Amino acid sequence: MGKDAKAGGKGKGKQASGSDEAAPKGKGKAGKAADGLGTCTYVKARHVLCEKQGKINEAYKKLQDGWLSNGDKVPPAEFAKIAAEYSECPSGKKGGDLGWFPRGKMAGPFQDVAFNTPVGVTSAPFKSTHGYHIILSEGRKN
Repeated sequence: MGKDAKAGGKGKGKQASGSDEAAPKGKGKAGKAADGLGTCTYVKARHVLCEKQGKINEAYKKLQDGWLSNGDKVPPAEFAKIAAEYSECPSGKKGGDLGWFPRGKMAGPFQDVAFNTPVGVTSAPFKSTHGYHIILSEGRKN
């Protein structure tokens, strides 16, 4: 797959702006990324999980043919149909719906992609310790 699934995961830490008045009170972790990605505490997502790369690529091709290649976002109901058909995760029966989950709950690459995919956007296929995934980000909150 040559593409790296991490979308700009670097650059945590120092933020070179001196505007303190916009900083949230209390918790010191917020406000890392100006685009709002990577700063939320919870993400709501759907996913497709396949053990084999060929099967996840087949599912992704359906998403591309229907929406992504036109520059359209995949409607959650349509993503759910693909998840029900292809996903090998128990969540597949619920259209791949993982609900809201906090940072730290999901394994490495899955968390990185889930917390860096903008709401409404479908990730490219990527590998984790569980197999191959596609994520549809449905929401984020602190």
